Amino acid sequence: MVKISKVKLDKADRIILAELDKNCRAPTSAIAKKARKSRQSVEYRIRRLVEEGIITSFNAAINPHKMGYKLYKLYLKLRNVPAERKRLLEYLKTSGRVYWMGECDGAWDLIYGVFAKTDYEFYSMKNELISSFGGIIVETYYDVLVDVKQYPKMYFTGEIAEPTMFGGEIVENELDELDHAILGELVNNARVSMTQLSTKVKSRPERVAERLKRMEKTGVIIQYRIGVDLDKLGLEYYKAILHIDKYSQEDEKKLLSYVSGLSGSQYFIRNIWNIEPEIVVEDYHEYRMIVEKLKENFPFVIKNVEAVLMKTDEWTPGYRNLLGAKGV
Repeated sequence: MVKISKVKLDKADRIILAELDKNCRAPTSAIAKKARKSRQSVEYRIRRLVEEGIITSFNAAINPHKMGYKLYKLYLKLRNVPAERKRLLEYLKTSGRVYWMGECDGAWDLIYGVFAKTDYEFYSMKNELISSFGGIIVETYYDVLVDVKQYPKMYFTGEIAEPTMFGGEIVENELDELDHAILGELVNNARVSMTQLSTKVKSRPERVAERLKRMEKTGVIIQYRIGVDLDKLGLEYYKAILHIDKYSQEDEKKLLSYVSGLSGSQYFIRNIWNIEPEIVVEDYHEYRMIVEKLKENFPFVIKNVEAVLMKTDEWTPGYRNLLGAKGV
């Protein structure tokens, strides 16, 4: 469990945050039982955590691979032209194709992932980006996401937990207008009540509940999580881009086991060409210790490590625009 230095969170707060990150749609009564507090106390604490900006969002994590999409990743080094950077970020957020984006310090300035059905579609999107913003793009790198182990925010309690996987095989699950409307509401407001959700999508609660169960079962919806402001907690978030040399199944098993045992682990990302553990730590010194341990334990596996400090971490900013493209 990392030390949280900027705000005062007691044990109950930490348990509530950890439980919300496992399933932010869980009933307050269930969370209260875990925290050993009354339902009213937990409701108050959740409101306070939101008002203080510690909880920034309640998100439905969706898996584009179960919607017939591949996830392509782009890494950009940018010239320091503030107006053009701002225009680039706005372009990406409104494109309707961005699944995740993060502004960075370190090896790269911006990393983001996009939805695309085919390599041709991605190729066209990439060329449009270069054509529109070539003036500030200094260097680019591309990769394709294979799968991701997504860990709960274990740093709140220090309890090691099993990750959830997304990505994987591409499956075209048929989704109709109601499904997309439900996802559009939940993606950044996952704690909305079933009654409110049904009203927003103009359907009966029983029908909406059935659709949710189906999308959860097929893996379109992975889980319901929270976003937190790590700066308010006095924590830092690093992506270690591991360029791999020799990499057997046994090597991968050992590397995954090491990362899974760190309470700060957030993601273990497998791309076509590299591996990316993402870790929450107290400071750069702690991050360096973790990376040095990795290099020491896997000297013939890890060829090179690029460090990236994640300054922002924004999920599905373009999802509603994607819905608009579908006429929802």
